Amino acid sequence: MESVKCNARFIFIAVAVVLSQALTVTSVVVPTSNCYALDNSSRLFDFSGWVGAPFVYEGKDTDVVIRFCKDVESRSQMGYVDFGRFDKFNHFVAGSGHVDLVQGFYNGDLLNCENTFDKMGRTAQVNIICGHCLNGQCKGQLGCICNVSYESTCRAIVELAIPCEKPGPRVFQGFTVGFHPRSREIVYNGMTQLGFEKSHHDFSFSTEQPHVTLYLTAIASHSYRVQKPIIKVFPENGLEIKLTGTGATGNPPTTLSPSTLLLDWRCLKAHNTPYEVNITIPVVGYEPIEFVLTKMCGEWKRAKLLTSRGP
Repeated sequence: MESVKCNARFIFIAVAVVLSQALTVTSVVVPTSNCYALDNSSRLFDFSGWVGAPFVYEGKDTDVVIRFCKDVESRSQMGYVDFGRFDKFNHFVAGSGHVDLVQGFYNGDLLNCENTFDKMGRTAQVNIICGHCLNGQCKGQLGCICNVSYESTCRAIVELAIPCEKPGPRVFQGFTVGFHPRSREIVYNGMTQLGFEKSHHDFSFSTEQPHVTLYLTAIASHSYRVQKPIIKVFPENGLEIKLTGTGATGNPPTTLSPSTLLLDWRCLKAHNTPYEVNITIPVVGYEPIEFVLTKMCGEWKRAKLLTSRGP
């Protein structure tokens, strides 16, 4: 009898764990800096905590210094030469072969390089190896520059070995959600943008706004992976939502033919704090797309509704 009770208790705990995992959704939010990359399997590597970390390569006559996700310089008794900066455009991509990731640095010093690389001055490419240098350097260290070579006086190629962060979730690249067919304010390249990752009063929809239309796009060859959206509202009672549009039925969106999600919402109960409308779009083989819309329902709207209904 004791064995039966133990088994029943075990089954209950196992079911509870499964249910809790099913209710837990892992959304992919864009990192807080542009120091991130997606590898060849679309997994996210976030290096936001590495920005500015220095790595020094001591050469015979010239040293090379990388400040991670900031710039590349050569330093000698003659002075410093800038081989490019990591700007607001994300030049951080997947590598190939033994190289895991590649960073691009542009707009370095112009002297004698005025007309090279689309007039961007000196440039550098940093090939990142997740682990150790092929020649065995950096063991037990936080990373180091393995090798430096020059394609010309205007372009440096640097090989950097670091203990990469643990790969994050698998991102559904190319997927966007916006308020217009060609916009991407809410989700860009499969990642939820800041302002829509949780409830934000500054990004809320006013009490008097009765509906909002969202436009979904995806790469055509992978659009079949997009499933029907799931909506949850908190607090659960007080905001009525009706979901229509081609996206509501799971119609595959493409870049040329976006799917639409039309949310008709009606305030049934005034609330001092905004309602959180959590929208989850499952994607086969990838982390789901998840974002939050914030809806206001003020007291004056409630009074107006009661008046319009009559006694």
